[in-house]
Amino acid sequence: MHAFRFGVALHVPSTRREWVEKCRKAESLGYDTIAVADHLGMPAPFPAIVLAAEATERVRLGTHMLNANFYRPALAARDIASTDLFIDGRLELGLGAGHARHEFEAAGLPYGSGGERVDGLQRMVSELRRLFADPEVLPRPAQRPGPPLMIAGRGDRLLRYAAREADIIGFSGASTSRHEDGGLPAFASAESMAERADFVRAALGDRAGKVEFNSTVPMVVITNDSRAALEKAAPFAPHLSIEERAEAPSLLIGTAQQIADKLRKNRERLGFGYITVLEGGMDAMGQVMELLR
Repeated sequence: MHAFRFGVALHVPSTRREWVEKCRKAESLGYDTIAVADHLGMPAPFPAIVLAAEATERVRLGTHMLNANFYRPALAARDIASTDLFIDGRLELGLGAGHARHEFEAAGLPYGSGGERVDGLQRMVSELRRLFADPEVLPRPAQRPGPPLMIAGRGDRLLRYAAREADIIGFSGASTSRHEDGGLPAFASAESMAERADFVRAALGDRAGKVEFNSTVPMVVITNDSRAALEKAAPFAPHLSIEERAEAPSLLIGTAQQIADKLRKNRERLGFGYITVLEGGMDAMGQVMELLR
């Protein structure tokens, strides 16, 4: 099993001073990575990452996830290489196919079918690899042949591709696509996530054990009254019973020790050793991490 790694995805717009303070706090809490989302209404990923690097010393920095279909590959390659260069090779590149229809429309971009968006992600990966390998293309990333690549998704085709190409495979935990139009996603049961993890392990073949599994966690609640908190979590998993919500890998609710035990269980059964929480869960997960180091 991979050792635990913990990341936090910062997404709330703030002043320069507030952003710097948040990044320093994340590093002081012991997070291994600070990631930035790629959504309209949130900080632009690459400037935010460069500022985070200036404010921190050891933590790695990444995109969680960069929407491959928002960018032309040559322009994305320039921004990725420049960022990796300017932050001394601390970049982790997370890529996704994009899911929020309303954001594509707001940006004046075609949304496309799921297959077309996966095509766009594959073109992006192929072009990035080609450009990063060409010594005539400048700037060049500090890491060779490029930053570690995380690909996130849940469909068969995208996960098969991630199994061939990615260094890290991201599991969002979502079981529906209600978030395409701005709604909350519904998060999957433990059984559903186990099926996805098993599917990827089978697709990895001889790469199994060499690729990290990342799990995105939208909710971390430390409480002695887990049942009440699980009832409040109904909007995240309306199709699951309270007992099923308690087992869902993407919902971490209970005492710090109970959450730590659940994460150990998820790592053993699902392979989820790299955990990324959203900004609202940063402090709570900090308490849990102390029990897992």
